[in-house]
Amino acid sequence: MSVTGHVTKVENTAVAMPPQPAPESPVAPESEAAVESAAAPEPGAAAAPSPDAARPTWLAPVQRTAAAVGWGLLGGLLFVGLWAVVAYRSGDLPSPSSAFSTLIDLLADPFRDGGETDKGIGLQLAISLGRVFSGFALAALVGVPLGLLIGGSRRAWQAVNPVVQILRPVSPLAWFPLGLVVFKDAPNAAVFVIFVTALWPTVLNTAAGAASVPEDQHNVARVFRFSRFSYVRNIVIPHALPSVVTGLRLSMGIAWMVIVAVEMLSGGTGIGFFVWDSYNASNLSAVISAILLIGCIGVVLDCLFLWLSRLVGAKESGQ
Repeated sequence: MSVTGHVTKVENTAVAMPPQPAPESPVAPESEAAVESAAAPEPGAAAAPSPDAARPTWLAPVQRTAAAVGWGLLGGLLFVGLWAVVAYRSGDLPSPSSAFSTLIDLLADPFRDGGETDKGIGLQLAISLGRVFSGFALAALVGVPLGLLIGGSRRAWQAVNPVVQILRPVSPLAWFPLGLVVFKDAPNAAVFVIFVTALWPTVLNTAAGAASVPEDQHNVARVFRFSRFSYVRNIVIPHALPSVVTGLRLSMGIAWMVIVAVEMLSGGTGIGFFVWDSYNASNLSAVISAILLIGCIGVVLDCLFLWLSRLVGAKESGQ
C-alpha cells in the first residue's frame, strides 16, 4: 500500500473527540489560600463596624442642626454686609449699627403709654396682634364651616364658587373704605379687612380637603348608614383637618402682612401706624427696627402653625 492511500484512509475515518474543558486561569496555590483566608473570618473575631453604625444615634440630628444654624448665620452676615455697603453708598439709609442701636433703645421700654399716639413699640405690636387675631378668629369661624359645606356639596360649590372667584382677587385695602362706612371706626374697619383677607385661604383649603374624601370612606358611611352629622364629624372633618390647618396657616401669614398697610391708612395705633409715623419724623432707624420685629413675629406665628400642622399630620398617620 502506498503512503498516499494510507493517509487517505486515515482522513476518511471519522473519530469523535471528546470536548476539552476550557483552560482555567492559572492561579497559584498560595494565592487561592490567601483569598480563602481573607474571605473567611477567623473564629471568634467580630465584624468591623461601619462608620454609620459606630456613630452615636444622637449625633446626626445635632450635626444637621449645627449645619442649618451655621448656614443661617452665614446668610445673615452676608445680608448685614450688603446692607452696610448699600447704606454707605446711599448716605440716607441707616447703617446696621445705627438701626440695631435704635432697636435696643425701643426695646428698653417697649410698653410705655404716653398717650394716644405715643406708645412703646411692644404696645403697638400687641395692638396689631389683637386686631389680627380678632379678624383671623372670625374668618376661621366662618370659613371652616363654609368650606366644609361647599366641599361636601356640589350644589353648594356651584352656588358659592362664582362669588368666591370674583371677590378673592380684590386687594385687601379696597375693603377698608367699606369697613369705615359700615363700622364708623378705623380699628374695627381694620379688623374687617383682616377678616376678609383671612377668609379666602381658609374657605378654599377647607373645601379642597372636604372634597377629597376617598370613595371607600363614602362607602363605609353608606354601609353603616351614617347620618349627615355623623358623616361630617367622623369622616369629613378628620380627613380635611390637615387642609384646614394649611389654610389657617396661609391666612395668618397674609393677615399679618396686611395689618401693617391697613394701619398706615387707619392711623392712631398699631405697628403700621408706628412705621408711618416714624417715616414722617424721618426716623428711618425706627422704621427698620419695626420691620425687623414684624419679620420676627411673622416667623414665630408661622412656626406655631407649622408645628400644629405636623402635629395633625402625626395624629392622622397614627404616630
